[in-house]
Amino acid sequence: MMKTLTCIALGAGLFIGSSSAFAETVDVALTVKEKDLVIDNAGTTQRMWTYEGQVPGPLVRVREGDVVQFKLTNHPDNKQSHSIDFHAARVDVLDEFESIKPGSTKEFTFKAEYPGVFIYHCGSDSMAEHIGRGMYGVIIVDPKEGYTKAFPKPDREYVLVQGDLFEAGTSADDMKMNQGWKAALVNGKVFHYDPVHDPNAGQVLESEPGERVRIHFVNAMINEAAAFHPIAGIWEQVWDNGNPKNVSWGLQTVEVPPAHGLTLDLISPADRATNNALVDHRMKHALNGAISVLMNYEGADPDKGRGEHVLLR
Repeated sequence: MMKTLTCIALGAGLFIGSSSAFAETVDVALTVKEKDLVIDNAGTTQRMWTYEGQVPGPLVRVREGDVVQFKLTNHPDNKQSHSIDFHAARVDVLDEFESIKPGSTKEFTFKAEYPGVFIYHCGSDSMAEHIGRGMYGVIIVDPKEGYTKAFPKPDREYVLVQGDLFEAGTSADDMKMNQGWKAALVNGKVFHYDPVHDPNAGQVLESEPGERVRIHFVNAMINEAAAFHPIAGIWEQVWDNGNPKNVSWGLQTVEVPPAHGLTLDLISPADRATNNALVDHRMKHALNGAISVLMNYEGADPDKGRGEHVLLR
């Protein structure tokens, strides 16, 4: 099922230069799994609640105008009821987004009407606990017009999802008040792409000097905003909610509230190798996991930031 999702999602993304005449029906299926996951670069594990056994869940990518046929399965081995809330959908919260018990399934359809970068997450009670334990992901809706002068094609793009890590055993009530907060996760791990602060980090983001690097950033933290900043750089263009109509230029730091997303472009100097650190400038977050290193050098991995490698696991 995961292979089908990946092929469909990326296939839709490849048509970004096409017109709305190519709108199609996209099948997406996710299974909820409660399981132990590695949450740092040292291999520490913790019980998490997930879509498809991953934090964040799989990247879903469609085109504006596509119809998403969605199926959610709550694995029979789970102990909790779960659900899904697509922020890219206009439906009925009491119907499509209802909770389902272990062993049950839920199917519904929605039309991707607005382009942008949107969060999806579990909305079951307590929502704070479900999201705080890892039940979130990203759906990108590419604009039907494709790339334009105002929304140029990037050389590479990366998805970064910032979430919370709470101490194991933290109650739902404590999570709601941010008690038991331990660290910030970026794509499921503390200091995931930061070998400066964590020598165990095994990978970084990469690009060639002068390339346009596009970051799709989503804040999945349950209570706190992120102050997203590229150290040693300036955001060339920023599209609020990832919508090409919502553009700003030359920003240093952008506030990203919980359950919101941005698309941001960064262009490094073309005449030499440089490094950036993409950080949440709230020091509580940055120094507890929310820093990602972007290395810009000749010979950068040609696969990173392209195709299936826009969300690095």
